[in-house]
Amino acid sequence: MPEQLNFADASPRFALPLLHAGQAQKEIFVNEALMLSDALMHCLVLGEADAPPENPVENDAWIVAQDAIGAWAGQEDSVALRRGAGWAFVTPRDGLRVFDASRGAEMLFFGFWRKASLPVEPLGGTSVDGEARTAISDLVSALQALGILPSD
Repeated sequence: MPEQLNFADASPRFALPLLHAGQAQKEIFVNEALMLSDALMHCLVLGEADAPPENPVENDAWIVAQDAIGAWAGQEDSVALRRGAGWAFVTPRDGLRVFDASRGAEMLFFGFWRKASLPVEPLGGTSVDGEARTAISDLVSALQALGILPSD
C-alpha cells in the first residue's frame, strides 16, 4: 500500500500542497493538489462503509463509517479515495458536501455526517391541521439536516 504523502506546507482547509520558489519535483506537489481538488470538487461517494470494498476501482471514494477496520481503521468520517494500490484519506471540514450514490442524496459534514430522511406522509386522521403541522415540521428538520435551512 502506498504511503500517504504529507507536505510540510499545505493549504489550511484540505492540506493541498503548496509550492516554493526553486522547488525540485514540482510536479509531485502540483499533481497531488490536482488529484485532491478533483476528488473533492462535486464529490461523489459510493456509500458509507467500515471497511474497504473487496475490489476497489481507481478513484472510488467512500465515507469511512464509525468503528472502521482494516486499512480504514482510525479514519472514521474521512473520505477514503482509492489511489493506486492503496487509500488516501481526506479529513472533512465543516461544510463539505458529498453526493452519496448509494442513497441518491447529499450528505453534509458539520461535526459529523448529516443525512436527511424523508418525512412521513400524513395519511388519514380527522385533524388535517395537526397532521399538516407534523409533516411541515419533519420537512423543516430534514432541510436543516442537509444544511439547506439553518438550525435554530
